[in-house]
Amino acid sequence: MPDVIPAALQPFSSSRVREMPDNQIVTVADLARHDDSVVRLWIGEGDLPTPAPIRDAAIAALEAGDTRYGYSQGTPDLRQALSDYHRRHWDVEVAPERFCVSIGGMNAVVMAMQAILDEGDEVIMPSPAWPNAKQVVAICGGVNVAVAFDFHDDGAITLDLDALFAAVTERTRAIFINSPSNPTGWRMPLADMRRLRDFCRERGLWIIADEVYNHFVYDGQGPAPSFLQLCEATDRLLVTNTFSKNWCMTGWRAGWVVCPLGMETLFARLCQYNTTGVAPFVQRACQVALETGDEFIAHQIARCQASRDILVQGLEALDNVTVFTPQGTFYLFFKVHGLPGTSLERAVQLLRETKVGVAPGSAFGPEGEDYLRICFAIAPTLAEEALARLVPYLRTLSAVAPSAPR
Repeated sequence: MPDVIPAALQPFSSSRVREMPDNQIVTVADLARHDDSVVRLWIGEGDLPTPAPIRDAAIAALEAGDTRYGYSQGTPDLRQALSDYHRRHWDVEVAPERFCVSIGGMNAVVMAMQAILDEGDEVIMPSPAWPNAKQVVAICGGVNVAVAFDFHDDGAITLDLDALFAAVTERTRAIFINSPSNPTGWRMPLADMRRLRDFCRERGLWIIADEVYNHFVYDGQGPAPSFLQLCEATDRLLVTNTFSKNWCMTGWRAGWVVCPLGMETLFARLCQYNTTGVAPFVQRACQVALETGDEFIAHQIARCQASRDILVQGLEALDNVTVFTPQGTFYLFFKVHGLPGTSLERAVQLLRETKVGVAPGSAFGPEGEDYLRICFAIAPTLAEEALARLVPYLRTLSAVAPSAPR
């Protein structure tokens, strides 16, 4: 793709921005964004509408004229609702003043990085990882240090903590953990969370915990544990989250950061200078989501589990496919043996041959090059349709491809 910045302007533009790679998920999606015949499984977004009580709350707030500047850090009512929500689901007391409402989970990660990084600081990140988090490190002047997950022939994904710790240098500032993980579906064991907490305490490192998918854990095992349960209020811990996934509010652009006690003023400034705050009518809708949305979360989890099981069982039956059954999230990471080309080329080929849109694993870093990702936050009937399109084509490749290790 040609450079998007005209040559005459390049000397005057930020080198950090010029060096950002294209988002390969968008590259695939743009090939068939307006083709209604495509089963779109490329982007991490559920296919249900935002629940009516949440929509109604925003409409009522708009009609009441709640459209002016408000609290930059979030309304007191919303921050109290966030505190109550964490107490209800994780049995943890988090003071309302520790919450900072953000413009989605993306802005939450941006502010977390801005709050702690200086030029040249390193952030260690298990990879493949959400590409946005990696690029935020660079935009903030930091250096991303990838530590690869281990992919096993039996379909398991693990993270070697000793390898993670060995990557620490004198320039390391933070370790970024997304658990459950996009794109792999890996979930950090509780014992490893404790080891990481103790390691970071001893060395004065920050933990940035992206806990967006904590509810999306299956077979009755959820929610996933939170670092907030393991850490003190003054530990070097920043937790980022979003309203997007739990309540199908991706377009509302609202999320939150939990900061240590004593950093509230710093995050209030970051809000003021980044965004001036989230729209007040959106904050009212978010409050209703927290207060009334538990049943909807449970419905989503059950629906995702049904779709996950359909896709896992169908793809596992193919000799030339290795499936990494997710421990959490609503993503399925898999490898097709015998599908030629790069990960991006494979995703494009599947789109053209089957009309199923998937994300290339390389979108999440070079560690994901051999893999593809499916979002299964969809109706089970749509999962069956995707499988009906994928399986016949993938089966044609198996005659010339080596079998996947079993």
